[in-house]
Amino acid sequence: MRTAELDYALPADLIAQQPAEPRSSARLLVYDRATREIRHRTFADLPEELLPDDLVVVNNTRVLAARIHARRATGGAVELLLLERNGDGAWGALARPARRLRAGETLDASGTPILVAEVLQEGHVTVTAADAGSDPTAFDRIGEMPVPPYIHRPLDRPDDYQTVYARSPGSAAAPTAGLHFTAEMWDEMRRRFEVVEVTLAVGIDTFRPVTADDLADHALHTEAYEVGETAAAAIERARNAGRRIVAVGTTSVRVLETVWGSVPPATLCGRAELFVTPGYAFAATGALVTNFHLPRSTLLAMVMAFAGIDEVRRLYRTAVDERYRFYSFGDAMLIV
Repeated sequence: MRTAELDYALPADLIAQQPAEPRSSARLLVYDRATREIRHRTFADLPEELLPDDLVVVNNTRVLAARIHARRATGGAVELLLLERNGDGAWGALARPARRLRAGETLDASGTPILVAEVLQEGHVTVTAADAGSDPTAFDRIGEMPVPPYIHRPLDRPDDYQTVYARSPGSAAAPTAGLHFTAEMWDEMRRRFEVVEVTLAVGIDTFRPVTADDLADHALHTEAYEVGETAAAAIERARNAGRRIVAVGTTSVRVLETVWGSVPPATLCGRAELFVTPGYAFAATGALVTNFHLPRSTLLAMVMAFAGIDEVRRLYRTAVDERYRFYSFGDAMLIV
């Protein structure tokens, strides 16, 4: 696939700067792959668009307060974006500026010392912080939510960038399709459908623009995932019974297809390496709830793999014409 096929024109004023209020009032573009029909609903209508025996899969990852402002002993400012915790309790991070950082120096972040253990390439560093190795929520005291750079206004509430079912700390970005659920709507979903949770630690590389001319030349980083035994059993039952599995978000798709897209199924925890591009044969995902993604993103490529390149381009043109809101705090699509 040529990367240029992931381009589309988007007026800047359609990039949402804050969530809909209430969240479930966001718009929902419903697309039927069999009939090519498009319907315009609101996210609160999602339960009415699903089948009674659908199995709904969500990613319960929780976004860390991973953007940390620190100072060197010289007084120079450094911004860290934590990406992922290593097995030894250290954290991989992006530092800005990174050019003058040295391994072994200690930064100060609101009174918390942060040791720079390694300085790697392209701004990547490894850091350790007091208490944060064993308790990732310790960063809540010194960090702030790492909202994407296209969101220019401060969050009204930090939880605006968390799903209502977020419980497993470890992500640098939110699984944004799930941001549309209110607590009340989430309760309704669990009453009406079988719902299971999986975990994928979302890294910012997922959203990194593709710069290669050919999508096949783009290297997608891995992300840690985990599927509990109860959730895995429910997914297996649904697949064996021919029930539809509805993935809420591309991150849920990545877990489903990582585990069940191989024969025999992959282990229930590990690192997701799967890069879903057009031509991929989906093994577990039967319907997809997703936001409108950035041009030249791997997430848009995954949606095109699910619904077709030309059809997704048509859907995005329709969304622009109908003035849907785009990206993390924007509106959503349901593809069945």
